Amino acid sequence: MAKKRVQTKAKRPQLSDAEIPVVGAREPCPCGSGRRYKACHGRAAAHAVTELVQRPFEGLPGECDWVALRELVPAATAELPLKGGLPEGVPSVTLATVLPMAWPALRRDDGSVLLGLQNDTASGDISRDLADTLQQALAAKPGTPVQGRRAPADGPRLQDLLDPEGAFEPVVHSGFEFWVPDAENATPEVAASLERANAAAIPTVKLTGVDAAYWCETPDKNHLRWVMPNPEEQLLDALARLHAAGRSSLGEGTRLVGSFRAHGLTVPVWDLPSGVGAEDVEKPAAEFAERLAAALATDAPLTPDERRARGGLTNRQVTLS
Repeated sequence: MAKKRVQTKAKRPQLSDAEIPVVGAREPCPCGSGRRYKACHGRAAAHAVTELVQRPFEGLPGECDWVALRELVPAATAELPLKGGLPEGVPSVTLATVLPMAWPALRRDDGSVLLGLQNDTASGDISRDLADTLQQALAAKPGTPVQGRRAPADGPRLQDLLDPEGAFEPVVHSGFEFWVPDAENATPEVAASLERANAAAIPTVKLTGVDAAYWCETPDKNHLRWVMPNPEEQLLDALARLHAAGRSSLGEGTRLVGSFRAHGLTVPVWDLPSGVGAEDVEKPAAEFAERLAAALATDAPLTPDERRARGGLTNRQVTLS
């Protein structure tokens, strides 16, 4: 009898979790395990997508401003200090609300890094996705945009990469010229993207007297949107107390109209007359902050009027994330 030929298998290249592409649930897993994707790496991928981190920016300096830049502010940047300092060849790392062509990140020709904040993310943990993109950008060749991918489920988060003692100081811009050092010599694609972005940007100003409050101008009226760090139930009670007492406005013609819920924080919103600018609400906002602090310190049960005010505010609450 002829001898059976010994079967040999070539070694498959070892792929990291982040390099394993997404395939159909019943297809063989690309890792080479021989199992179906849904029973192998698809399980971790599905879990990562569905497990929502309610407060992805919790623990970062300026959590409220992170939420504002993610959801409310069209054009802004902030320098990001890294743990242990910047790597060699990287003069700066800058967070940007949006980048041209919706790139997740960009390594500029000079080695500096721009990290986009408002991009879609692949999992339920924005912090982990952004950290993975940041690591890719730090390792990318200068002059290279970074493409999005599924971050490893056990990868670092922003809280692991950023200096916890570093300041987070957003700078709001009127347009997106910060994208390119020389806008006049930008590529046609970037120039077109810049023009579209500038046309859609809503004029926005960050107040200086209180934290994480942003004035914006719209055609019909202006608004103040103020991201607050307090627990939602406690904050809504305090706002209801002030609203029922007629002390929730920011001056004549202004009105507290409701709130957003975004990334685990509450964002009260005021309507302002079209003639009221950011400088006009600086003092009223500071005075409101004092009234709010007193209301937050009160633990008495809500009165019937306050409960009705709270119900009205809750009914007008919108969840952004």
